[in-house]
Amino acid sequence: MKKTPLLNVALSRLIASLGHGDRVVIGDAGLPVPPGVELIDLALTHGIPDFVSTLKVVLTEMQVESHVLAQEIFDKKPSPLITLDELNGEGALGRREVLTHDQFKVLSRQARAIVRTGECQPYCNIVLVAGVTF
Repeated sequence: MKKTPLLNVALSRLIASLGHGDRVVIGDAGLPVPPGVELIDLALTHGIPDFVSTLKVVLTEMQVESHVLAQEIFDKKPSPLITLDELNGEGALGRREVLTHDQFKVLSRQARAIVRTGECQPYCNIVLVAGVTF
């Protein structure tokens, strides 16, 4: 059995297959999934699993070079923004880029996969860009 916290087979497989610059989206329950982009659906019900828990578990296995947020998250200020700012300050998320929500949805078309959570707070979405460990 694995020693790391991530137990979901599809998500673990995805992270193991990433190359430098590949994108993974962790999204709220309402983020649309573009045709042709793999969906790893973790959503069970409202708030389960939540965005922050999902992100923190992904970060135990994924090397992140940079991340992208929608500008609207700073306007609405959902509670996960506090954790995003803390993780960013710790360097866990690399360089930050900010786009409009519409631009974010266009960028999500280039993702290797979208991980849907049960999060129901607005704009709790992030694009993680894979880095390298060497």
